[in-house]
Amino acid sequence: MEPQKRLRRGIIILASIIAAGTIGYMLIEGWSPTEAIYMTMITISTVGYGEVHPLSEAGRIFSIILIVGGVSGALFVFSALVEYVIEGRLGIARRKRHMKAKIAQLKDHFILCGYGRVGEEIARTFSEEGVPFVVIDSRPDNIALAEEQGYLCLLGDATSDKVLLEAGIERARALVAAVGSDADNTYIVLSARGLRPDLLIEARASAREAEAKLKMAGANRIVAPNSIGARRMALLAIRPTVADFIDTVSFRRGRELQMENIVVPDSSPLIGQTAASIRQRSRANILAINRKSGKLLTNPADEESIELGDRLIIMGTAEQLTTLESLCEGEKCR
Repeated sequence: MEPQKRLRRGIIILASIIAAGTIGYMLIEGWSPTEAIYMTMITISTVGYGEVHPLSEAGRIFSIILIVGGVSGALFVFSALVEYVIEGRLGIARRKRHMKAKIAQLKDHFILCGYGRVGEEIARTFSEEGVPFVVIDSRPDNIALAEEQGYLCLLGDATSDKVLLEAGIERARALVAAVGSDADNTYIVLSARGLRPDLLIEARASAREAEAKLKMAGANRIVAPNSIGARRMALLAIRPTVADFIDTVSFRRGRELQMENIVVPDSSPLIGQTAASIRQRSRANILAINRKSGKLLTNPADEESIELGDRLIIMGTAEQLTTLESLCEGEKCR
């Protein structure tokens, strides 16, 4: 039986014994409810106080039965309580070990720092997209919410190198700093950049003046949720059909059309091929080519050739994207 159920059952049994003892003394000895419950409590607890009134023969026999049943019930409750406390602590420790073991196995994952309103939405999107990630937050309530959703999470300060290492930053694909404080996000970026100079870091900025500081700290991308929300509302008002289309290809699961970005590794047969050839082989549409140099080619011409390190922004069906991704060899496409 589970410790919680055992404790609940023990409390019910003990309460029933106390109620039975009180009623018994009232019926046998004719005592008042206060006298009866007092006598029941001192009998069960065996504290050795004197009797409220001299007991009759039947009262003494009833007291003997009450002592045996009451002491047994009290011991049952005490043992169940001890088991509940110990099992609870062991259970928490066991869950923590299990969580850490899972996090230690993560590779090419995302680290999400902060599980507030913004962090919760980011985590939901990560989960819907099927990408591995771990949540870091210093507030136990937020970690409890993340655990309820089945996310891997760590309770700790994301500005700490130790916590970031525990989250597997040396194996991570990217880090998202999404706590509510710009100062905390800046410290997180500094810590992460010090541990992983090559890591992709995205940071949340609540104030405009924080964006420059986050950039200096080492953030690759800075997102201001308020500004994005405002632009989004404006786009919905001005071009609602365009906004709906972007939502369809970007966020809705089970969608017919999807967008993806693919990195061309050095072992890929895509290198040297033209955009027209890739379109013909995969049937996917190449929306843009982001050169390794940083140059962005939108709607590339058919004769544009693919180079090492290019990032292809693709749109197509899931089958078409899978076909195109299968052309990549060696390093994992992202």
